[in-house]
Amino acid sequence: MKKINFMDTSLRDGFQSVFGARALTDDFLPAVESAVEAGIHHLEAGGGARFQSLFMYCGESAFTMMDRFRKAAGPDAHLQTLARGINVVALSAQPRDMIDLHARMFKKHGMTHIRNFDALNDVRNLVYSGHCIKDAGLHHQVAITMMELPPGCSGAHDPEFYLKTLKEILDSGVPYDSICFKDASGTSNPKKVYDTVKAARKLLGDDECIWMHTHETAGIGVLQYKAAVEAGCDGICLARSPLSGGTCQPDMISMWHALKGTEYFLDIDVHKILEANHVQEECLKDYFFPPEAQKISSEVILSPMPGGALTANTMMMRDTGTLYLYPKVIKAMSECIARGGFGTSVTPVSQFYFQQAYANVTQGPWKKITDGYGKMVLGYFGRTPVRPDPEIIRIAEKQMGMPIFEGDPLDILEPGIPKAKKILEAEGLPVTDENLFTIGALATAGGNKGLDFLNGDRSIKVRKTTPEKESPEKSEPATEPVSKPEDTTTAFQYNVTVDGSSYEVIVEDETGNIAGIIPSSDKQEAGPADKPALEIKAQLPGNVYEIQFAVGDQVREGETMVILEAMKMETPVIAPSNGIINSIEVVKGQTVQLGQVLLTINE
Repeated sequence: MKKINFMDTSLRDGFQSVFGARALTDDFLPAVESAVEAGIHHLEAGGGARFQSLFMYCGESAFTMMDRFRKAAGPDAHLQTLARGINVVALSAQPRDMIDLHARMFKKHGMTHIRNFDALNDVRNLVYSGHCIKDAGLHHQVAITMMELPPGCSGAHDPEFYLKTLKEILDSGVPYDSICFKDASGTSNPKKVYDTVKAARKLLGDDECIWMHTHETAGIGVLQYKAAVEAGCDGICLARSPLSGGTCQPDMISMWHALKGTEYFLDIDVHKILEANHVQEECLKDYFFPPEAQKISSEVILSPMPGGALTANTMMMRDTGTLYLYPKVIKAMSECIARGGFGTSVTPVSQFYFQQAYANVTQGPWKKITDGYGKMVLGYFGRTPVRPDPEIIRIAEKQMGMPIFEGDPLDILEPGIPKAKKILEAEGLPVTDENLFTIGALATAGGNKGLDFLNGDRSIKVRKTTPEKESPEKSEPATEPVSKPEDTTTAFQYNVTVDGSSYEVIVEDETGNIAGIIPSSDKQEAGPADKPALEIKAQLPGNVYEIQFAVGDQVREGETMVILEAMKMETPVIAPSNGIINSIEVVKGQTVQLGQVLLTINE
């Protein structure tokens, strides 16, 4: 009988797939210890969205979390992280110096393995990062990303395409220790999985190590793994209660059971695993488990949405009061994939698809090409598997004012360390490798969330069923309605006086949820205007990320006045004409709804 290796993904992919990656280290360390005691010695411990989320939502450093994970797991455990090729763990593509720093920092903080993938399956994006991972002394698991295409589409994502990509990896000379076929949406037909792994095994021979990774989102994860194992796969990714099934990986005990009576087995003590599960369940008993994370979502077969992105997006939609739009957005996503060149729906491309679908639903089809999607179809992240729809390319060129790019994305990126060093020095912050990488990895078009963190902005936005005393931001309701009437897209605003202090309260109609509270003293207003001021309204729901002007400032047509953030996407609010800021109706961090007034200007 053949023993099938496995990695426990509960405490990385499980966190991402259920909580949108928002989990506090203090809460789960006992689960790490119990897993090791149960005989699990290969665990996923960080990377992917579990890098950004620690800084942005948990008030923690990802480097500190990895150190504590290593201490809890002991010195001998294999600890694996996830990297996205030239994006590594960042919000955007990184220059060569930052890619190298990523590998060295993760090695320094206790990691032993890195799974490295490119959402476009552009092998050029894996070569340099792969060399850096190996040079740092880490196990490099190079990955080929998989999914099912929307109905009626063809030209990629079949066994022939995956085998072609594998041959390109071999021809590129990138060093690797194992190969993984990664289906983040869990949508690949099991027969396709079998044929792909079978062809890979024939090409690679018997000595190469092949892994398969999937999610149970579409309800076929165990079938995919069984097909992969029968075709010659050596290792699979599994998770444990309460972070298994649904949007997560297939359950460890369920997979153990599915292999009974076959030529394959998992080397686990089921009773010890059950004991570790009880500890893990106890650690997370106060967390809010979104219902969409715990069910089969068969619609993703038509609009492949990764398990790790599904709940991250629905969590953000909860934050902005737009969860009622999810069915429309997931449906619109299918067209974005079909016309976008068939990049695999995995981070960051899955987010590009979802952002574009969100814009198409909230602003009208293709009225606004989002930054990530537009750059992808124009080639700035690498080559898509097939050429995107020519009409979409034309719209992106016109809206973004950018030409098609056919070169290597790394060649257009300036070194990142010198830039990050200048920022740290200007802010009087320590210039450490960790801080340099934090600044580089969390930079955005409108600001730098890494810098916000280092300067003390360590807000906690972790959803629990009971409030956390130490964090006022955690006292939000644990659950919100999943649906909302289609015609209720506005919010009611009230002025309320409490103990002599005046507040403006914004309440979402029908739900009663508070979308924002603004002390009147924080609301900036100018004196009476000679003529009615021009109201500048939000063109989409989101959070106020930055306010670039103050009351009384002069603005010119085309200048960015406010930056809204939604779905990890920053949207500038542009001045329609020259004028003077008359009033600012929002504050930084506030949630705003479609059509809500942000500020007024006197022309």
